[in-house]
Amino acid sequence: MIVVRCTQPGDVDALVALAQETGPGLTTFKPDRGALAARVERARRTLGGDARPFEAGYFFVMEDTATGDVAGVCGIETEVGLEQPFYNYRVSTVVHASQDMGVWTRMSLLNISHDLTGYAEVCSLFLSPRYRTAGVGGLLSRSRFMFIAQFPERFPQRLCAELRGHFDEHGESPFWNAVGSHFYQIDFNEADYLSSHGKKSFVAELMPRYPVYLDLLPDTAQQAVGVTHRDTAPARKMLEAEGLRYENHVDIFDAGPVLECHIADLRTVRESALARVKLAEHRPASDAKSLVSNTLLDDFRCGATTGAIEDGTFLLTAGEAAALRVGDGDEVRVLTSYPRAK
Repeated sequence: MIVVRCTQPGDVDALVALAQETGPGLTTFKPDRGALAARVERARRTLGGDARPFEAGYFFVMEDTATGDVAGVCGIETEVGLEQPFYNYRVSTVVHASQDMGVWTRMSLLNISHDLTGYAEVCSLFLSPRYRTAGVGGLLSRSRFMFIAQFPERFPQRLCAELRGHFDEHGESPFWNAVGSHFYQIDFNEADYLSSHGKKSFVAELMPRYPVYLDLLPDTAQQAVGVTHRDTAPARKMLEAEGLRYENHVDIFDAGPVLECHIADLRTVRESALARVKLAEHRPASDAKSLVSNTLLDDFRCGATTGAIEDGTFLLTAGEAAALRVGDGDEVRVLTSYPRAK
């Protein structure tokens, strides 16, 4: 069974290898052993209640329990911007008009914003191309919302997700080339690396002091604002299905969209339910597909199977129960979906 679980110190080697499969722009998951080991340790302290509010965050791996292979990662930061500012551009509109000249223009501006300070953030989503088959990406992404639904007291009221922005066929960000490169005097990857390691003072020191008029930028940069990287498009679709929406905030480096919502409005929070495990040797045929997680904080595990809750119970095979670390009669959280009517 493929499960998403909390990271352990023994995962670091596999995480480093997995991070080497990513491309540019995934700021929060770089192939840096020291940083990844620190991330795992921080997540363990968060689970234990020992992390300070500004550093609290959760980190999960997707594991194929049959082989032990680590296939993907995802994370949740509990409250962004409490120690270092959480910068975004807010896309707004300004109107210039002159009755005497008979001129009326509407233009888009980029304003530096701290609007998302204190939000939880889902981040670091990456699935190895080796495992990009039907349903696996959905399990990886939605497992975080199963965790939030099970432990809502650990999160604020609102949630956001920064998505990788558009890169051209040469692997370059048109928005960075038009804006950031002129102010920071370093290339995108270096700025991305510094930001991912918490060295963000250069952003405040060198960022544009005034709003940026989009109309003054090259067409390629204008067209990149709010556009998702082609490899991240499936992740955006899943997040939007969960209830997150683009509300005119974009990343300051590559202008990738920031999606946001109230946690109470997440589909998983609204529709998942608790049930008791009933072990079964054979599972009856069912069109329903379900995500199932245990209710353990320090050993949270989430997987996908078929079936739905019936009379307050959910059927699991012995192998599935073992992978999820539950037994007969234990409580699980279930999110069920049914095929769309044709």
